[in-house]
Parts: sequence; C-alpha cells; structure tokens
Amino acid sequence: MACLVSCCSTTTAPSPFLLSSDFIRSRTSKPTSLSFFSSLPQFNISVEESFTKHPFAPPPYKGFVVHAAWTRRSKSEAAKKPNRKSWKQRTDMYMRPFLLNVFFSKRFIHAKVMHRGTCKVVSVASTNSRDLRNTLPSLIDNNACRTIGTLIAERSMEADVFAMSYEPKKDERIEGKLGIILDTIKENGIIFVP
Repeated sequence: MACLVSCCSTTTAPSPFLLSSDFIRSRTSKPTSLSFFSSLPQFNISVEESFTKHPFAPPPYKGFVVHAAWTRRSKSEAAKKPNRKSWKQRTDMYMRPFLLNVFFSKRFIHAKVMHRGTCKVVSVASTNSRDLRNTLPSLIDNNACRTIGTLIAERSMEADVFAMSYEPKKDERIEGKLGIILDTIKENGIIFVP
C-alpha cells in the first residue's frame, strides 16, 4: 500500500483521493488560531469536479438548493380532498361566535343562542316551558313569536351577549314568524352581524 501511495505521489495529475503525504503536509502547517478546529487538517473538496467526472450525474446545483415552484392544486387533487375548509368556514366561528337557532314545530316554538367555539348554550326560550305554556293563549301565533324574541334578547344581554348572527337554511326566507322573532330581538337591543 505504501508503494502504491509513493508511486501515485510522483505523478503530476491531481488525484481525487487524499494521499498520506497531503495529510502530513496539512498537519505540519502552523494553525492561525489556538482553537481545536484550527488544529484539524483542512481539505479542499471541489463539488464541480465530482459532478463532471461522472457522465450520468445530474448537473451541479448552486448551493445544493433545489428550487421548486409552489403550484395550485389541480381540480382532480381538489376532488380527492373535499374536506378542506374554505377561509370563511375556518374563521367564521371566531368572527361571528354567537349563533341564533330557531325551530318551529307544529305545537311549539324553540329558540336558542349558542357559542360556536365551545358549543355552550347562552340563552334558551321555548313556548313549551311551564311559565309560557300556561300564560299564552296560543303557542305558535305571532304574539308567541314576539314573546320568544323578547326573552331571547333579555337572556342574551344577561349573559353579556350583545351581538349574534342568524344563518338561514337553504331556501329559507326570513319572513312571517321567523321575521317577527328576528325583528323583536333587534328591537330589544341585540345587533345582528351579517
């Protein structure tokens, strides 16, 4: 092995391998500072030489950083992941945290205000409750709707909720009994956030 090294060291062509004579030469040079790393030998390794010597090697990249372009998802990729929520769906529960929910059955009217983030019910009013069931002549007429609206507004203000939103269902119009409830809530000092 020593013969091989001595034979190779006599040639003038640069060798890609580190020879023992090169290692000894780099160790004998005086360090410029007193740190541990300055006492180690310094090797000059060229990246371009290693890429040019191999015919099937990819071209050298500047600083080994591959620059990739950010692209939008294609329609087929979007169809594969339909559960990705839009910006409005992700931020709506923070921008409009209190949601009014009104339900009309054949015999009663139910309304509640709920916090979207925690799903806690802030205020509830129903014509099926004991005090309203015995006092109201009809549990589903316009007068009952006004009573439910005032109760929801008062109970929401007691819970320090002064703004809420209502999202109508698909093909639902805000008119009739629903319109009466919403107008009564607005008249009693609650702000509706669109």
